[in-house]
Amino acid sequence: MWAGRDGWATLALVIDCHTRELLGWHLSRSGKACTAGSALEHALIARFGTLGRVPAPFQLHSDNGLVFTPRSYTALVRSYGLRQEFITPHCPQQNGMVERAIRTLKEQCVH
Repeated sequence: MWAGRDGWATLALVIDCHTRELLGWHLSRSGKACTAGSALEHALIARFGTLGRVPAPFQLHSDNGLVFTPRSYTALVRSYGLRQEFITPHCPQQNGMVERAIRTLKEQCVH
Protein backbone atom coordinates (compact mmCIF):
# COMPACT_ATOMS: atom_id res chain seq x y z
CA MET A 1 0.00 0.00 0.00
CA TRP A 2 1.13 3.56 -0.66
CA ALA A 3 2.25 5.31 2.54
CA GLY A 4 2.67 8.84 1.21
CA ARG A 5 6.06 10.43 1.83
CA ASP A 6 7.35 7.11 3.23
CA GLY A 7 6.71 5.32 -0.07
CA TRP A 8 5.39 1.79 -0.35
CA ALA A 9 4.62 -0.31 2.72
CA THR A 10 3.61 -3.94 3.11
CA LEU A 11 0.73 -4.84 5.40
CA ALA A 12 0.25 -8.46 6.44
CA LEU A 13 -3.01 -9.36 8.20
CA VAL A 14 -4.20 -12.56 9.86
CA ILE A 15 -7.99 -12.71 10.11
CA ASP A 16 -10.10 -15.53 11.54
CA CYS A 17 -12.46 -16.29 8.63
CA HIS A 18 -15.09 -17.69 11.00
CA THR A 19 -15.31 -14.78 13.46
CA ARG A 20 -13.80 -12.09 11.17
CA GLU A 21 -11.56 -11.13 14.08
CA LEU A 22 -8.26 -9.46 13.23
CA LEU A 23 -5.79 -11.64 15.13
CA GLY A 24 -2.46 -10.27 13.97
CA TRP A 25 -0.94 -7.67 11.71
CA HIS A 26 2.41 -6.18 10.80
CA LEU A 27 3.20 -3.11 8.72
CA SER A 28 6.66 -2.87 7.21
CA ARG A 29 8.57 -0.93 4.61
CA SER A 30 10.75 -3.94 3.79
CA GLY A 31 8.13 -6.30 2.34
CA LYS A 32 10.07 -9.38 3.44
CA ALA A 33 8.86 -12.71 4.81
CA CYS A 34 9.50 -11.49 8.36
CA THR A 35 6.52 -9.13 7.87
CA ALA A 36 4.13 -12.06 7.41
CA GLY A 37 5.94 -14.08 10.08
CA SER A 38 5.45 -11.33 12.63
CA ALA A 39 1.74 -11.02 11.80
CA LEU A 40 1.36 -14.80 12.10
CA GLU A 41 3.13 -14.94 15.46
CA HIS A 42 0.99 -12.10 16.84
CA ALA A 43 -2.09 -14.02 15.68
CA LEU A 44 -0.95 -17.26 17.34
CA ILE A 45 -0.31 -15.45 20.62
CA ALA A 46 -3.72 -13.74 20.40
CA ARG A 47 -5.52 -17.01 19.66
CA PHE A 48 -3.57 -19.54 21.77
CA GLY A 49 -1.67 -17.39 24.27
CA THR A 50 1.71 -18.76 23.24
CA LEU A 51 3.92 -19.67 20.31
CA GLY A 52 4.43 -23.29 19.37
CA ARG A 53 2.56 -26.02 17.57
CA VAL A 54 -1.14 -25.32 17.52
CA PRO A 55 -3.38 -27.77 19.41
CA ALA A 56 -5.62 -28.38 16.40
CA PRO A 57 -4.48 -27.88 12.81
CA PHE A 58 -5.96 -25.03 10.90
CA GLN A 59 -5.41 -23.57 7.48
CA LEU A 60 -3.79 -20.31 6.44
CA HIS A 61 -5.32 -18.86 3.30
CA SER A 62 -3.19 -16.24 1.56
CA ASP A 63 -2.44 -14.63 -1.74
CA ASN A 64 0.76 -15.30 -3.64
CA GLY A 65 2.45 -12.14 -2.37
CA LEU A 66 6.19 -12.03 -1.85
CA VAL A 67 5.82 -12.06 1.94
CA PHE A 68 3.87 -15.35 1.96
CA THR A 69 5.85 -17.49 -0.48
CA PRO A 70 9.51 -17.60 0.67
CA ARG A 71 10.85 -20.84 2.09
CA SER A 72 11.53 -19.17 5.43
CA TYR A 73 7.84 -18.29 5.83
CA THR A 74 6.48 -21.63 4.60
CA ALA A 75 8.87 -23.40 6.99
CA LEU A 76 7.61 -21.21 9.85
CA VAL A 77 4.02 -22.07 8.96
CA ARG A 78 4.80 -25.80 8.99
CA SER A 79 6.73 -25.51 12.27
CA TYR A 80 3.53 -24.32 13.98
CA GLY A 81 1.56 -27.23 12.52
CA LEU A 82 -0.44 -25.09 10.11
CA ARG A 83 -1.44 -25.79 6.53
CA GLN A 84 -0.91 -23.08 3.94
CA GLU A 85 -3.20 -22.63 0.95
CA PHE A 86 -2.76 -20.01 -1.76
CA ILE A 87 -5.52 -18.37 -3.75
CA THR A 88 -5.53 -18.59 -7.53
CA PRO A 89 -3.24 -15.89 -8.97
CA HIS A 90 -5.07 -12.71 -10.03
CA CYS A 91 -8.27 -13.70 -8.17
CA PRO A 92 -8.40 -11.36 -5.14
CA GLN A 93 -12.08 -12.18 -4.61
CA GLN A 94 -10.91 -15.54 -3.20
CA ASN A 95 -9.31 -13.56 -0.38
CA GLY A 96 -12.23 -11.18 0.04
CA MET A 97 -12.22 -10.86 3.81
CA VAL A 98 -8.64 -9.60 3.93
CA GLU A 99 -9.08 -7.45 0.83
CA ARG A 100 -12.12 -5.78 2.42
CA ALA A 101 -10.25 -5.18 5.69
CA ILE A 102 -7.43 -3.49 3.78
CA ARG A 103 -9.93 -1.38 1.83
CA THR A 104 -11.57 -0.27 5.08
CA LEU A 105 -8.20 0.67 6.57
CA LYS A 106 -7.33 2.69 3.48
CA GLU A 107 -10.70 4.49 3.58
CA GLN A 108 -10.27 5.29 7.27
CA CYS A 109 -6.80 6.70 6.68
CA VAL A 110 -7.85 8.88 3.75
CA HIS A 111 -11.13 10.30 5.08
